[in-house]
Amino acid sequence: MRRAPERRGAGGMAAQEPLSGGRAAPAACDSARQNDAGMSPSDMAQQELTKQVSIKTASLTKTASPEMGAAGSAAPQAEGGRVAHEAEAKPEARMQGGPVRQIPPRQPAQPETFVEGDYVVYPTHGVGKVERIAMEEIAGHKLELIHITFEENRMTLRVPVAKARSAGLRKLATRKLFDEALAILKGRARVKRTMWSRRAQEYEAKINSGDPLAIAEVVRDLHRNAGQPDQSFSERQIYEAAMDRLAAELAALEQIDKMAATIKLTDFLKTV
Repeated sequence: MRRAPERRGAGGMAAQEPLSGGRAAPAACDSARQNDAGMSPSDMAQQELTKQVSIKTASLTKTASPEMGAAGSAAPQAEGGRVAHEAEAKPEARMQGGPVRQIPPRQPAQPETFVEGDYVVYPTHGVGKVERIAMEEIAGHKLELIHITFEENRMTLRVPVAKARSAGLRKLATRKLFDEALAILKGRARVKRTMWSRRAQEYEAKINSGDPLAIAEVVRDLHRNAGQPDQSFSERQIYEAAMDRLAAELAALEQIDKMAATIKLTDFLKTV
């Protein structure tokens, strides 16, 4: 770097020529001013240190200002960052409770043999009747299929014999198992402190499991006796679906019609 030529000032001290920008070298000018003021070397050192600290502080402030912004620009940046963070956090907030636990279909302890005329329970459709069991060819493969009819829905379902157990197809509950379901109805309601939408999903999963014990829990939790708050529309729908499943299985088990089974369950709940 080219050194500026020196010249002698009026006090006989050397001073640098102005550079191309028209500014004199700061050290030479500062020295001339300090000597003219008659300051001692210690005072000069202290003043120089104070000046360096001031320059460094000003430099840090300038560096930070583009990021922090002035009062008018910093607030929108902070606000925008907060809003974006909240927008990203909302899905997590909705999922705080985690996914709804799926209840597997109630499978028999051992493989069951089905014959024509048996009443069976399919998890998502309830009680049906085995119409026939026959070998059929589907897509070039011969399969032994169980034909199950559901009178109320006017539907026929075909289930491969080899997949019947994994699909949750089972025979009617035993008297002992159904008595356990009735005992659950006598218990105290166990309503979770969660949003209704989540509880509704759990109740529907229990109904579609085909497990009479799980279905009895839904009836117990949603049942309302005299003097208790009325059910909402969606609560009533789920309650009636659970009652329908229990009544259908009780009717097939005791060989009575479904209406009589429903009245029997309703009278039983009034004694709870």
